[in-house]
Amino acid sequence: MNDTTQDTAASVWRESFILSSGKNLSGIRDTRPTADNYGVLDAKTFAAVEVDALFDEINQAQTLTGQSILYRSLARPVADAVLLQSKQEALRELESNPDLLKALEQYIKQIATDEASLHHLLYGEFAGGLTTDDPRDKTGKDRLEFGGYGYRQFVDGTGFVVDLVEEAEALPMPESDYLRTLVQALRDFARSRTYALMHGPIYVSQGKFMTREEKPRYLPVQRFRPSMFKWPFIAFFLVFVAGLLLFFQNTLNELVASYVGYGLLILVIPIIPIILQAISASDRDSVIYPLQRLFRQSPELAKAIEAMGMLDELLALHRHAHSISGGSVLPEIYMDERHTLVVSGARNPLLARVRPNYVPNDIVLDSDKRLLIVTGPNSGGKTAYCKTIVQIQLLAQAGAYVPAAQARAVPAEHIFYQIPDPGQLEEGMGRFAHELKQTREIFFNSTPRSLVVLDELAEGTTFEEKMTLSEYVLKGFHQLGATTILVTHNHELCERLQQENIGNYLQVEFVSEKPSHRLIPGISRVSHADRIASAIGFSKEDVASHLASLQE
Repeated sequence: MNDTTQDTAASVWRESFILSSGKNLSGIRDTRPTADNYGVLDAKTFAAVEVDALFDEINQAQTLTGQSILYRSLARPVADAVLLQSKQEALRELESNPDLLKALEQYIKQIATDEASLHHLLYGEFAGGLTTDDPRDKTGKDRLEFGGYGYRQFVDGTGFVVDLVEEAEALPMPESDYLRTLVQALRDFARSRTYALMHGPIYVSQGKFMTREEKPRYLPVQRFRPSMFKWPFIAFFLVFVAGLLLFFQNTLNELVASYVGYGLLILVIPIIPIILQAISASDRDSVIYPLQRLFRQSPELAKAIEAMGMLDELLALHRHAHSISGGSVLPEIYMDERHTLVVSGARNPLLARVRPNYVPNDIVLDSDKRLLIVTGPNSGGKTAYCKTIVQIQLLAQAGAYVPAAQARAVPAEHIFYQIPDPGQLEEGMGRFAHELKQTREIFFNSTPRSLVVLDELAEGTTFEEKMTLSEYVLKGFHQLGATTILVTHNHELCERLQQENIGNYLQVEFVSEKPSHRLIPGISRVSHADRIASAIGFSKEDVASHLASLQE
């Protein structure tokens, strides 16, 4: 293994695996950022740029684990350019090697049908009784509760893992480092103690579990058999009953008491199910539940399941790329001290499919154009353009294809998207102070490798104060070096900054008094407020007409 392969293998795995070590199964969207736990995206930015909808748009994974990993790639994107390049290399290999692609697709398709059985084993609760619920009836429930003692779930769950590994052994070994790491992780799991226990046989001695290799060769140790029907016990019982009948038949025949044996048999037979249930309950509590905990807490099993999910994620990204109308491209990812995003013919990942005539725009955010100010009236496409920028950045940092003709990007350490949020005002704090506090937090957490989108600045104060504050804030972001985009109607601010040769400016293009949704160079000095007011029926004429009607 060369140094590059070793670096890839080391960086592939996240700090925590998708497979939960607790009592509850992880949900697909459990990795969404929260106020106290986030990475590149904070919770407010996550909501503002519609990451949930972006996931729904590109999600074509077949396994629950694959969907969870794809969601994590968007909700908590990586900023490691080397890892993203390696992931892209894997996608290119899938594109260029149809035999490998077909083998992996068949592998994931076969595995996906039984993935739930592992979850039933790891997170199931077994209520006992003679009946066993069908595990498939429990998919999607908050708690996995089953009748029986867990034997069926144990057999199906461990069987799934054995198939997972054995089928991986038959896969062709890929050439790209990323894919090789994933396939090798599945094969390596076969050499772990956890796999040996799941493969069986399992021997139980004084509350401890032993594999075939761990069991002393000549020491008689009880072997765990995942079935309510304990044949040694049943055989012993049958021999006992036969002996009892023989005793009464031969010894007491002279006393005409042979019928007593049949009477005892009738009394003993109903006890058998009770004894079997008692033995099964002991198996559940002393074997299945302890093994369940051991498997859940096994990093080797979690890593193997993670590898399966990451293979599924790659296939999902490949399928999504071929479903994007208008074509897609893998962005060129490179490392730099400053964030960069340059895209030709960018289309919004959420709108391009539902709007066949969607107007593409170029995105140029490089060292020469770090501060971009977008002006124009409402409903002209400014917000859609800004969301397109962030969503394409997220796709790039997920290792995915982007809807564009060409793209290159530097991974962002932080992505911030500030929008007016009057519904979340803190107690004793007005809109101006609330939004200014948000801007302050963004500024002090930004770096030259950050991407910042600000939807208006300093709302809720006088025009003079807004101009002064907006000017020094934007100059601060410009000097900091973060890629900063401001959406504003304040053309006076733009003109003041432009005089100092600060920033670049785009405006919404209008054709025949209607927005074309294309962004062109320049500063919009026309608000088009009258046009919008007329469109919604609240123009000056509409107000006058309504007042006149009241006087009639």
